[in-house]
Amino acid sequence: MTTICGALPARAQDGAAPFDAELQRLAEILGTLHYLRGICAANDGAKWRNEMQALIDAETPSGERRARMIAGFNRGYNWFQQTYRACTPAANLVIRRYVEEGAKISRDLTARYAN
Repeated sequence: MTTICGALPARAQDGAAPFDAELQRLAEILGTLHYLRGICAANDGAKWRNEMQALIDAETPSGERRARMIAGFNRGYNWFQQTYRACTPAANLVIRRYVEEGAKISRDLTARYAN
């Protein structure tokens, strides 16, 4: 698996960024991967929580912006926790698609906003 959040643009201000919707989606993807990779015995479930922490560290959001990012991660985790109790072929398909989507979001954000 590749690193999704590796080179996202850093933002030290609490105001809304033009890429907040993409970050919100990325947070949901990371939460989903944290859950699904854990139940699919990949032994890298913690990697996705660490990716989320790296995203928060890079963005340094505070207040409502930070809360929205964390809520997105938790929402992704909880949505799939309600759907999947065990690893299935469908769960593995979701994992593959979300890794691809997350990597694309990261690449697009980096290309558009990195200094």
